[in-house]
Amino acid sequence: MRFCVVGAGFSGAIIARHLSEKGYRVLLIDERSHLAGNCHTERDAETGIMLHRYGPHIFHTSNLKAWKYVNRFGDFEPYVNRVKAVSGGRVYTLPINLLTINQFFGKTFSPREAYDFIRTKADQKISDPDNFEDQALSMIGPELYHAFFYGYTRKQWGMDPRELPASILKRLPLRFNYDDNYFSHTYQGMPKDGYTSIIERILEIPNVEIRPSVRFEDVEENFIHVFYTGPLDRYFGFKFGRLGYRTLDFERIEGEGDYQGAAVINYCDEQIPYTRISEHKHFAPWEADQFSKTVCFREYSRLCGEEDIPYYPIRLAKETELLECYVAHARNVRGVSFLGRLGTYRYLDMDVTIAEALSACDRIDEIFSAGGTLPAFFIK
Repeated sequence: MRFCVVGAGFSGAIIARHLSEKGYRVLLIDERSHLAGNCHTERDAETGIMLHRYGPHIFHTSNLKAWKYVNRFGDFEPYVNRVKAVSGGRVYTLPINLLTINQFFGKTFSPREAYDFIRTKADQKISDPDNFEDQALSMIGPELYHAFFYGYTRKQWGMDPRELPASILKRLPLRFNYDDNYFSHTYQGMPKDGYTSIIERILEIPNVEIRPSVRFEDVEENFIHVFYTGPLDRYFGFKFGRLGYRTLDFERIEGEGDYQGAAVINYCDEQIPYTRISEHKHFAPWEADQFSKTVCFREYSRLCGEEDIPYYPIRLAKETELLECYVAHARNVRGVSFLGRLGTYRYLDMDVTIAEALSACDRIDEIFSAGGTLPAFFIK
């Protein structure tokens, strides 16, 4: 008998490699025809540009363990995510920083002046924001909120911002200097050969059989244990109902030269149907000049249907209650552990996914060394 790992993204690949290094045999399956899940990258057949097939993925972390791990399997080039935003027919810099504030209000504020000015705009009466809109109003005031977040959020999530948790906006920085780096993590970069190459190298190890284009439901084999990184509700046949996700549609744009001069431009106005345009050769600036053509994608967000690829867990009150039912059920299933973004129904950045998979490997070792059997459900 052997182990089964469902899903060939970072979580599944790390678990499969670890089990193999411990001398176990592993079957790794994925219903897609390729490795790396939603961070799959590949060279465009027409232009040679490295494409992020399921939308942009920028690696950023302050977790040294996760950073060292990915660098074992691929070379990373320095990369800073500098996002632009179109609002009201003008281009601004995101995240909101001193330049954005001065641009928007037509000022030449110093950092202290900008801080004091935004304090006058922010709603001081909101002391404990419990939704996205209140968080924005208490943080930046109505003008910046409506310019950069209101319309974009309605398009991205398909609902009024007052229905969304404040935590979504809390992830975004507000700066009173000219730092336009979208992230503030210690380590930031882009894999020189793409993310799929990293997954391939992780899986260059004996005793791991990889079966692409295979559904777990169609596998007829008994296993020592299953590590499941697919959708949690799907494992149980959606018996309590479907957990809510947003999905993305991509519209390809081709052209000559440089289409927009930046990797990502957000379109904040609600009347523009797409949320952003990404130009993929700018995700590899060290090679961008060698391409005379360019490839961009407009992104459209909508509710995930039964046949769609799930991207963002909605996690509102209804989904939270449903999730609790599935988690309780999962804890009582013998021989299966659920992990990863889909298996735990959380929006996870790549570094968190990697860190939790590595923690899971440590947990596996502790349990096996003690002569125990794996628990039915764990995240890290």
